Amino acid sequence: MLRKNPESKAEADAESKAETGNGTFAIVASRYNARYVDSMLRAAKAELWRAEVSRIQIIRVPGAYEIPVVAKRLARTLPGLSAIICLGVVLRGETAHAAHIGDTVSRALMEIQLAYEIPVIHEVLLLENEEQARVRCLDPRHNRGTEAAQTALAAVHVLKSLPS
Repeated sequence: MLRKNPESKAEADAESKAETGNGTFAIVASRYNARYVDSMLRAAKAELWRAEVSRIQIIRVPGAYEIPVVAKRLARTLPGLSAIICLGVVLRGETAHAAHIGDTVSRALMEIQLAYEIPVIHEVLLLENEEQARVRCLDPRHNRGTEAAQTALAAVHVLKSLPS
């Protein structure tokens, strides 16, 4: 059954909490560029706790390239998983390596999401420099970890409103 749009943000937040309160959310976070990723991880966890998510499982991996294999294992084996949030920071260098990592991770996360029909939130950021990383990861007004958690909660809500 499809629901009408909530009349207010408060109503939308309450509806989201009611529908995700029993959910399990996984966060797969890279250890590489830890200063930035750790900040996104803290922000994502805080946002999920504010939404009264029942369980948050955090898995740390060496780098961005390892995120998809862990996300796929979680999607396949963790019962009741509501969504997976993937966090990483890749800074461009003088070679094409960062672009290859970014493209490969993006494609893999999209395939996992489609195969298992659960939201896989892609916040593996491919950035030009550390200034961009500071703005997107360390500034509380623009922290992509917060945005990733909000997107996960919204995506879970949308999927629950659709017929299975």
